[in-house]
Amino acid sequence: MADRGIVAVFGSMNMDLSVACERIPRAGETVGGSGFITNAGGKGANQAVAAARMGACAHMVGAVGRDAFGASLVVGLQDAGVDCDFVVHRDDVETGTATIIRCEGDNRIILSPGANHALAGADVACALRRLVAHELDGDAREIAPAAGSVFIAQGECDLAATAEALVCAHELGFYAVFNPAPACELPAEVWSAVDLVCPNETECQVLTGILPTDDASCVTALNALIDKGAGAAVITLGGAGSVTLGDGGELLRMPALSSTVVDTTAAGDTFIGALAAARLEGLPLFECMAAGARASAVTVSRLGAQQSIPTRAEVEHWFG
Repeated sequence: MADRGIVAVFGSMNMDLSVACERIPRAGETVGGSGFITNAGGKGANQAVAAARMGACAHMVGAVGRDAFGASLVVGLQDAGVDCDFVVHRDDVETGTATIIRCEGDNRIILSPGANHALAGADVACALRRLVAHELDGDAREIAPAAGSVFIAQGECDLAATAEALVCAHELGFYAVFNPAPACELPAEVWSAVDLVCPNETECQVLTGILPTDDASCVTALNALIDKGAGAAVITLGGAGSVTLGDGGELLRMPALSSTVVDTTAAGDTFIGALAAARLEGLPLFECMAAGARASAVTVSRLGAQQSIPTRAEVEHWFG
């Protein structure tokens, strides 16, 4: 494990099948499309790539089918600098896919999870313990606390496995980040293992019943997330930036940075991966949010998921 810690991600790995259209088709309707692309995606993989490209030592824990999509996804992660020793290749299930319809800078997604639901919580816990024990070379060593390291999980894998993984990561000393995307509720007893919960505004509404649209509703929603037991909360608001609470309970708002929006597909994942990488550097949460805002501003100016995620050098070039 690197001296300043690692980012370990348990999450989805999908092949994205993406096409653009002038408007979303109605039920039973066929509309013309263009710009079809296949692109490596999945919220977990995207977040791992974002963390790695921001300079973090990133490890992916997940599963793919033993098929062409799965092989391509693993190669893509490795090329981005993500360690894939704990990505399992399964014979009994296909690689996950996401079918994306792009329309006027926004997107609609149909997800087929496939192998993303193949791992149990015990599988993830075993991987985390091996990471903390420095067992990547197979040598058994004493497990040390993962202080300074970050663990990220989302909602695209089996929820019971995700809950068990969050508890294990927190117990091992990871800073445990939960991105409830798509919106999903954890068992009540698991929330105390979540050091940071980071939904977008619609996911926040599902979790709390509150849609954060202004300062007052943002404060109420953030407090509702923390009342569940999470250590801290950040809500991403698309073009309105992101929000969190300060030490005194006051609202802290990080504005979105200006860029030409081409495709929002991986913006939230880039934000979280960059936030995690900044966390490894010991930055306070609001500054981690600023790092996420800078990286995601570059991402939305490009087409695709992982291919749109910038390197640290690219972000620094954009913003100086």
